[in-house]
Amino acid sequence: MSGCGKVKAWQVPLRLVTGAFILHSGMEKWDGPDEQAQGVHGMARQTFPFLEDIDAPKFLKLLAAGEIAIGAALLTPMVPSRLAGAALTGFAGSLMAVYAQTPGLRKEGSVWPTPDGIGVSKDSWLLAIGLALTLSPHQKHLKHVKHAGHLKHHGGHHKHHCRHEQGGHPGHHGHLKQAKQVAKEAKEAKRLAKDVKGLSQDGHSHHHAHRHGPGHARKGCPAHH
Repeated sequence: MSGCGKVKAWQVPLRLVTGAFILHSGMEKWDGPDEQAQGVHGMARQTFPFLEDIDAPKFLKLLAAGEIAIGAALLTPMVPSRLAGAALTGFAGSLMAVYAQTPGLRKEGSVWPTPDGIGVSKDSWLLAIGLALTLSPHQKHLKHVKHAGHLKHHGGHHKHHCRHEQGGHPGHHGHLKQAKQVAKEAKEAKRLAKDVKGLSQDGHSHHHAHRHGPGHARKGCPAHH
């Protein structure tokens, strides 16, 4: 049942058990005796007065057909769980309305059943199962939430990576700052060495001109040999 992709694993036992139970109940009512038809119809028409216009045997057939359809829907994997759950919720809600309106099924001033009402009160479990199936998240919604969570995680990882590259990581900030300082000092030392060399050459030329005169050729000076 779960292989079709529409039924989640936790829904399988709910659909399987309730579907089989309701299907079996409907098949038994289909050929039910007149006594059963009169009893079921009598309880139903107290809660739903419009059923007075329907004969008891016909009503039992209609009820049986409805139960068979709901049971088959729950047992069919192609039927979405939310759709099958909605049908089960409506059916179980009607049964609980009969339980609430029929005298003798509940203790006076209480929601708890009398011995005669225990069988009908247990249909509250069907109502709970129907609501659980109806309110279950849609498969597309779950995929969207999962995809959004993946994007959020990827975005956080990308942000951390960018901070790491920009030196925002506290473990590397000191090393980068120290490397920049060393490079700056090396560049300054190189510039100073260049300036010293230039000053040295200018000083030698000035001393030569002062000693031999400005017209003296530096090429013939022994200081250049």
